[in-house]
Amino acid sequence: MIEKLLLKELVAFDKVSLDFSDGLVVITGPSGAGKSVLMGALLSSFGYTMPSYASMSEVALNKPDNMQSELYMLDDELVVKSLKKDKVRHYLNDQNIPKKSLEEMFSPYVRYLSVRDKSGLDSKVLLSIVDSSIASSDDGYIKKLAFFREKYYELKNAQRELEEIHSKEAKIASLIEMTIFEIQKIDSINPKIGEDEELLEIKQQLSRIDKLKDALNGIQGIFDYEHKVFELYRITNKDSSLLADAFNQLRVDTEEMAAFNDELQEMDIESVLNRIEAISSLKNRYGSIEEAIDFKARKIEELNSYKHIEEDKSQLEQFISNQIKTLDILSSAISVARNNEIKALKSRIDPLLGQLKLPNAFFDLHTTSMTESGIDEITLSLGNSKISTLSGGEFNRLRLALLVSSTSHSSKQHGVVILDEIDANVSGDESIAIANMLVRLSNVYQVFAISHQPHLASKANQHILVTKDFEKSQAIVLSKDDRIEEIARIVGGEQKSEEALKFAKALVV
Repeated sequence: MIEKLLLKELVAFDKVSLDFSDGLVVITGPSGAGKSVLMGALLSSFGYTMPSYASMSEVALNKPDNMQSELYMLDDELVVKSLKKDKVRHYLNDQNIPKKSLEEMFSPYVRYLSVRDKSGLDSKVLLSIVDSSIASSDDGYIKKLAFFREKYYELKNAQRELEEIHSKEAKIASLIEMTIFEIQKIDSINPKIGEDEELLEIKQQLSRIDKLKDALNGIQGIFDYEHKVFELYRITNKDSSLLADAFNQLRVDTEEMAAFNDELQEMDIESVLNRIEAISSLKNRYGSIEEAIDFKARKIEELNSYKHIEEDKSQLEQFISNQIKTLDILSSAISVARNNEIKALKSRIDPLLGQLKLPNAFFDLHTTSMTESGIDEITLSLGNSKISTLSGGEFNRLRLALLVSSTSHSSKQHGVVILDEIDANVSGDESIAIANMLVRLSNVYQVFAISHQPHLASKANQHILVTKDFEKSQAIVLSKDDRIEEIARIVGGEQKSEEALKFAKALVV
């Protein structure tokens, strides 16, 4: 239920502050006073595509029982606020929220019926009306629908996976061949991590092999003079320990260098260069030895997955077959429940349509391809007329009758319905019928209605008058006596006659 509306700088309104009652709230006033502007500001607060003229709007309401959100914190009391400066910003309990998110969040709870809108009675909407009507008396039906949708989405996911397998099957042989080729190519080189650096070091040493050999040959004779050097030190009584260590180290180093030189001499230079070239080509293709090894591991996994594809295919086909059988049983049960409810719905709506001077309703429930809503498609006509041929007024009276008939045996609160001059350009009898239906509807909805008819205004739980003086508009809640005056104005014009006042007093009880 919407509890309060606060607006600032809304076209001709300087400020609007209204506390709403539950039930039926009727807004009346002279043409051009600003009723539609006020209603548009209220609708805009809930994300409807209405112009946001107010510099500030704030709506306080009770959180609907089933409203949930993973993105926003929702308290029992909700405040929707809009601020307009360079652009309009929207807030939900001080949390910034896009207008589209507001619409998605509140559209199930705040419904708008306009004479200018003839949408909203396609098969999906009609099925939801029928399903809601069934659920109002069968608590398990919603769970059955949810279970059906869960199984339906599981089926669709499995069918997509199977399609992917079929698309792979057509080229599986070439995929396996290519994967084996790529694995074998890396295996043929069999790279080792760090091998590229070792090969470059060897290449550098090979480039110095001749210089190393000449240097070794050049110092071989140095050891022939070793004993003469030590004899000189002995004769002169010099300490030769450091010299001895140096000769010993030199001898060890030259032996190691000679051994390394022998290894280089025996090494196949061509094979080293070929190995360097092979490793380089691998690095050029994959980036590094590590990446080549990782690529090979992934390809081995791919190859294993290709080998298991037949097994996966068989399991998916069995799952899909079982899922279709389950869904067939569920959808058939749902169809039976819908068909029975349509008969009951027709018995409830036809008398309402008669009161509204409309022909009887004809529902056509027929089987179609399976969707998330089941295997049913539904169309609705009035007498011999398709819905598309109805006038805006007829269309909205039909929607009103559907709302009343689908909630007539429900005690649950369904949210808010906002109507824009639903009783415009209708006869007296039709106006009375519309007023009575809105009273019934207000038992399960909070109903806001703009009206120019006395019957609807007289039945309001709350009557709001919008007036305009000296280019300034205001909205006030009327007392009983003020309501009589306003209804008399609706009946007889600005110059209220005694007959109009008497008629208004009889209506307002």
